[in-house]
Amino acid sequence: VASEHEVVAVLTRPDAPSGRGRRPRPSPVKERAVALGLPVLEPASLRTPEAVTLVQDLRPDCVPVVAYGALVPRDLLDVPTHGWVNLHFSVLPAWRGAAPVQHALMAGDEVTGATTFRIDEGLDTGPVLGSLTETVRARDTAGDLLQRLAVAGADLLTATVDGLADDRLVPVPQPADGVSHAPRLSTDDARVRWEHPAVAVD
Repeated sequence: VASEHEVVAVLTRPDAPSGRGRRPRPSPVKERAVALGLPVLEPASLRTPEAVTLVQDLRPDCVPVVAYGALVPRDLLDVPTHGWVNLHFSVLPAWRGAAPVQHALMAGDEVTGATTFRIDEGLDTGPVLGSLTETVRARDTAGDLLQRLAVAGADLLTATVDGLADDRLVPVPQPADGVSHAPRLSTDDARVRWEHPAVAVD
């Protein structure tokens, strides 16, 4: 997605073991950042003094976040002028947590979407900056749905950062009603329950 904002660095998880040889491999985010010649930061945790200093030294206006998978400590939340802005793949407050797309499908939701919000100390509880909806198709897998949401979400995230830079967006607190949770999936979640109705098995 085209953007006129300067990317001062890319923050991602350290290389992780992958494949049959369990050799450390960079994330796709790191690979793309390196290809673009962007500085890459890979702290093992954001909770160390070194990680805090790394982010403070960048003096970012905004830190967009997508699928980072770790909570941002209090020391870092107020560093950027416009905060840490997360792109989450549900219409919050529905499906807070690590696996919103999978849980939306498992629950038989007919509509889902994506939300940008300012990260606070809770789990996906911060005020909303923007959202979009996406119809869940009858034959969607999590991969299908996530692919569409990722494309549409990139536009939403760019529009959100633009709106923050222009002071056009006002964060709106999430409603207290309609909260649901989407924890990380377990092996048991993947088991087929043949006694369930055909639509659930499918």
